[in-house]
Amino acid sequence: MAETPETPIAEPLHPWHRMVSMGDSFTEGVGDPDDSVPGGFRGWADRVAEELARTTDDFAYANLAIRGRLFQPIVDEQLEPALELKPDLLTISAGGNDMLRPGADPDDIASRLDTVVEQIAATGATVVMFDAADIGNTPVMRSIRGRVAIWNENVRTVAARHDAVLVDLWGLNQLSDPQMWAPDRLHFSPLGHQLLACETLDSLGVDHGLTPDHPEARPERTWREARRDDMVWARKYFVPWVGRRIRHRSSGDFITAKRPAFGQATIPGAGEEIPQQAEEA
Repeated sequence: MAETPETPIAEPLHPWHRMVSMGDSFTEGVGDPDDSVPGGFRGWADRVAEELARTTDDFAYANLAIRGRLFQPIVDEQLEPALELKPDLLTISAGGNDMLRPGADPDDIASRLDTVVEQIAATGATVVMFDAADIGNTPVMRSIRGRVAIWNENVRTVAARHDAVLVDLWGLNQLSDPQMWAPDRLHFSPLGHQLLACETLDSLGVDHGLTPDHPEARPERTWREARRDDMVWARKYFVPWVGRRIRHRSSGDFITAKRPAFGQATIPGAGEEIPQQAEEA
């Protein structure tokens, strides 16, 4: 009697089941408001987790990022809790806020970043890192463009040394469109976060259903209109930012991580949630 051929087992679309994200406002999702998710901001990390969860029944996700955090507080507050969750996919973006501070040393911070990434990579987790976007089109911030470029070279070196996945924001030309940025010009808009989610998934080599949204066509501004917008931006966003620096305050004061423990990744419009996984392995 002829044997019935066995049905081949489908290969999983990706190998990850436990994703943890560390960082500041970039990873928290500031600029992408959504009242339906914890913390009121969605962001690229949530979007990536949602997409990875679509094809993995037991996928779990935690996001420890808190806006305003400098490099060392991110490490001090988030590294140990992140490692305790035993992720197999860990994203880290730390040091961007330091680059905004006068006198920041990109070489010193990169040296400390190297130690942190080495510790994470030693667990066997896939590490995802990000260089900084080009801020040359932002008034005032363009003065630190050279420092950011040095930081980016250091980040790329660290990523290569530890075989981390690097998402290249500096080379992402679409981010030069003002509509990719929130009104404060420091954080990404929903358009920007969607694009970053696509870039992250592409960098991981994951087939996905996300599509970058295209900015709307807008009439070109006159020089006078551009200067007026710059003045409004400076008064509404830049001056308060400087004021917080002077008072040694942070936008993240009294803010806690929006997803401090593993849980399901909510998929907007799916009508149901991915089953929750236990917090500890």
